[in-house]
Amino acid sequence: MQLEFHQLDRRWEHLRVRHAARQRRLLASLAESGQQTPIVVVAAEDQADRYVVIDGYKRIVTLEQLGRDTVEAVVWPMSEAAAVLLDRSLRLSEHETALEVGWLLAELERRFDYGLDELARRFDRSVSWVSRRLALAEVLPEAIQQQVREGKILAQAAMKFLVPVARQSLEDCQRMAAIFAEHHCDTRQAGQLYAAWRKGSPAIRKRILDAPDLFFKAQRQA
Repeated sequence: MQLEFHQLDRRWEHLRVRHAARQRRLLASLAESGQQTPIVVVAAEDQADRYVVIDGYKRIVTLEQLGRDTVEAVVWPMSEAAAVLLDRSLRLSEHETALEVGWLLAELERRFDYGLDELARRFDRSVSWVSRRLALAEVLPEAIQQQVREGKILAQAAMKFLVPVARQSLEDCQRMAAIFAEHHCDTRQAGQLYAAWRKGSPAIRKRILDAPDLFFKAQRQA
């Protein structure tokens, strides 16, 4: 079915990490061939002609950029919660970080009042597995998580390096996140900076965060 953009409820969009390169490829494909795969929606409860988007957020954004007025959609005949969990099970082949899983768990906990036991049952995991991933989503400041969603900081780098820094020093975490974003650090560069910070004395840590350009220059020369 064809839906207009104003009919779409995008409440799950903030759980998706943006990838600029993938978005550019999708833009080129849709411009050339049009929409080939429908987005997935469920009917919004108590809202006539409104639909909650389950899958297809990147296609929606790209079609808007192309100036389209409508999007092709398929409606799943199930509850919103069931659709979200089914969508994730169908996308298990896609790589997702523990931080992204933590976002999903936190949203299910908040929106549907699921407890740890219920989340563990629905994900077929242990309660401790759920607790660890929820903790990842809670320890990072929201501003940094937003940078991850926007693709300014790699989710893998945030999980592996910023989370342990945040547990020791929120100020250092915020400064390191700013460096990751400003220098467009890949996982290797982020790991080098984190390793030097972790091994360094307080004075060395301050020097690294004060002068990241010098640190990266030294790494290139080495």
